[in-house]
Amino acid sequence: MFDLLFSKRFLPIGVIMPDSPLQHVDEEFRRILKLLNGPAHTPVHQLTPAAARAQAEYLFQGPSVQAVGRQDDLVAQTNAGDIPCRLYHPQPGERLPLLVYYHGGGWVLGNLDSAHGLTASLAARSGCAVLSVDYRLAPENPFPAAVEDAMAALEWATDSAESLSIDKTRIAVGGDSAGGNLAAVVSILARDAGGPAVQYQLLIYPATDAACNTRSMDRFAEGLVLEKKDMFWFWSHYCDDRSVRENDVRASPLRVADAGGLPPAYCLLAELDPLIDEGQAYADRLEAAGVAVTCRRVPGAIHAFLGFWQVSSLADRELTLAAKAVAAALG
Repeated sequence: MFDLLFSKRFLPIGVIMPDSPLQHVDEEFRRILKLLNGPAHTPVHQLTPAAARAQAEYLFQGPSVQAVGRQDDLVAQTNAGDIPCRLYHPQPGERLPLLVYYHGGGWVLGNLDSAHGLTASLAARSGCAVLSVDYRLAPENPFPAAVEDAMAALEWATDSAESLSIDKTRIAVGGDSAGGNLAAVVSILARDAGGPAVQYQLLIYPATDAACNTRSMDRFAEGLVLEKKDMFWFWSHYCDDRSVRENDVRASPLRVADAGGLPPAYCLLAELDPLIDEGQAYADRLEAAGVAVTCRRVPGAIHAFLGFWQVSSLADRELTLAAKAVAAALG
């Protein structure tokens, strides 16, 4: 299915109503939306988790991306259990900075393979090693299992720095969507625990507030990849206690009492994303606490846009900028 995108045999865009958010979508993404909103796609909130995973694999499986340098599938043996990981090391034999990366998918979808294009490309473009983490998914493993795995993988990477050939004094965390949520949460937990030392956080259209009551959540509620009903579906599978998910900082990092002392952040936000307001609110919260923040609001972009970097010049540019920001931060 996704071959239609990567072969550039796009479907016609069709008529766009003048009051629709679609009129502001970048043209390349309009064509992507035409395909994703077609008969082969069922809104996630109408599916079971198993069916949603199968649909995501069918729709989003693109051409393979060749990793630069070495690529190893590993198992992080931690107190949280065995966590599958994939290490991308662009310069074997060299001790490199490390980006620990958590994939998106609403804590319900996604795996090492779905993240491969992004993680391999981040490693190649940043020159840093990247450790992709296959954390446990909900609803089989509800909150806080993903958080526990995310933190445990970071600790394991730090403890295994020598064998991984990485520099444990130059570590960043990052992720997209639900993975951006986990990266933000891990940064808070690591600060509060006194380590591991996180030098930078790459937050790509992160989910930061389970309340889902922002203006953008209503403005972009339907038809733009991620829908408002999808977010409630994801949150209910991840943490079905609304009071917990809206108040526990491990679920909603925007609820952090004090953002001071958190790592500098690169926040990449999509202009036409239901999550943009909560992502911006988190960036503002960090900045107000004295944290150095680079926040990019990308015009015409939709949620998950970075994953389309092979068919979108806009996404390709933003991926390079994000990778360079990580490289510059880690030195």
